[in-house]
Amino acid sequence: MINMRPRMFEEAEKSYASSNIVIQILLFLVVFFIIYVIEGVISSVIAVPAMMDELVRQGYLESGQKLTMEKSIELSAELSTLPKIMIPTLICTVTGTLISIFYCRFIEMRSLSSMGIRKNHALAHYFTGFAAGAVMMTAIILLTVITGVNDIKLSANINVGLILLYFLGFLFQGMSEEFIFRGYLMNTIGGHHSTWSAVGISAAAFGLAHAFNPGFGAMPMINLVLYGVFASLYMICFDDIWGVCALHSVWNFTQGNIYGISVSGTGDSESVFRISSHSLPDFLTGGEFGIEGSIFTTIVLGAGIAAVLLKMKRSSTPVVREQE
Repeated sequence: MINMRPRMFEEAEKSYASSNIVIQILLFLVVFFIIYVIEGVISSVIAVPAMMDELVRQGYLESGQKLTMEKSIELSAELSTLPKIMIPTLICTVTGTLISIFYCRFIEMRSLSSMGIRKNHALAHYFTGFAAGAVMMTAIILLTVITGVNDIKLSANINVGLILLYFLGFLFQGMSEEFIFRGYLMNTIGGHHSTWSAVGISAAAFGLAHAFNPGFGAMPMINLVLYGVFASLYMICFDDIWGVCALHSVWNFTQGNIYGISVSGTGDSESVFRISSHSLPDFLTGGEFGIEGSIFTTIVLGAGIAAVLLKMKRSSTPVVREQE
């Protein structure tokens, strides 16, 4: 028998949050919108100098040529992949973490531990998640190479300093999404409703949050939801947030800056290896969305979910119960 109710949910139950699931979801949408707007403004401010330089280079400012909305969006998408814009933008996602903590602590009046913020075994769980994220993404890449879907080679020029800066950025970015969708949304719902409701709703929300990414479609949505389910169960299994924060960060970093694959459609960046795909269907290669849109990601995430459930079933204390 698997104990699917972690202590985080029991602590979240004591909050001032509404027990009405519709209100909980609506409030989450408001908080998520605030985070989205603030992070969007920060990203825009960061991108302004580069945008002005590009407009000058293409002659828009000197010739008086009209800049269409379509062209503006195209330029923004291109510039967003530049390291001088992308790395600060990744770091600034810490805003999402801080707003989530503020809302849960001072609006819902929840304890920090109800979000999975614990001291005991924090480092051990973090490094375990770090290893799990790297192993899972590497397994996906190996499957594509073994089956002949992708080829892999060492990059000609490896900028170690730039890769380390991307690593720093993804540490913040992965943590932010876990605090928003798991520490906040999942645990708020889990405090008053069934565990599977909390897991399912937070996973669906996580998938839909990527709906405007380039290349998004049915297969990416399925895999994003599966990742959400896996991350939720992983967090429930360890009863803290640190492991899944590390797993998410390293999953993205390994994908983008070790193997050189577009992370959820956000474009290529500096990497140790380069992956090239053969002309095969998108469900094998992932298409424009990247490897997260591939059937191989589905397989690895399915195996990951099964492994976490098996770990919880075999454990004498399926959910880690720690004394603070």
